[in-house]
Amino acid sequence: MDTRPVKDFSAAECQPFLLEGGRHGVVLFHGFTGSAGHMRPLGEALNAQGFTVRGINLPGHASSMEDMARFTWQDWLQAAKTAVLEMKERCPRVSVAGLSMGGDLALIVAEQMQVTACVPISAPMAVKNRLMFLARPASMFVKTIPWKGDPERAAMLDQRYDYGYPGFPTRTAADLNHLIHLARRNLHAVTCPVLAVQSYADETVSEDSAEVIVRGVSSKKKGVLWLEEVPHVCTLSREVGNIAQAMGELLCEAERD
Repeated sequence: MDTRPVKDFSAAECQPFLLEGGRHGVVLFHGFTGSAGHMRPLGEALNAQGFTVRGINLPGHASSMEDMARFTWQDWLQAAKTAVLEMKERCPRVSVAGLSMGGDLALIVAEQMQVTACVPISAPMAVKNRLMFLARPASMFVKTIPWKGDPERAAMLDQRYDYGYPGFPTRTAADLNHLIHLARRNLHAVTCPVLAVQSYADETVSEDSAEVIVRGVSSKKKGVLWLEEVPHVCTLSREVGNIAQAMGELLCEAERD
């Protein structure tokens, strides 16, 4: 079985970033086993529209899988909240967006904190990968599980920024599942404008994830941006410009509310 290649996380492309712009700040969260690199092209596109944008590396990410195993969902959520609080010190309006698990973190932040808008991207309300459900009993015997490599899908992504682990510590699957459950359980607490982004070709999340989100939130302004034939990490795909444009429109509308 082909696995994803090991990456050098000392590279500048996967480091946290702060792009100075206007008085509306946007905090971006990457996904499970990913890095800030997955959010960098989107961050730059938003910054070009005048937003101040920050991308962080969640605890245990962009270092080693052994390091990731030291952290839990509480650490990842606290890091997300801290980044939002720090952006609030810089900007009077703060919005959040995230990819995959980062989208669930963005939803939880919007449920628990006051933000201007929320954009969950490829955010799972359930996952297709059965390994995520088998990981808890398997963690007693297997320390890490490799991601299956897919050269065809990898070729659809901007490899300059595709920095993530080739697998995950088995134990941490339970943390991902908990965040998915937490985000879904409290969707009703989200009242800010929401744009759920998902690809019809997403190989990772359940097909109805975006619809579950928009049906569940209490927001007056909410919608889905459906993408065509791009993989789960759509922020590195040819659709990143369309995502940034739709996000920019939502954020500007939210400013006027």
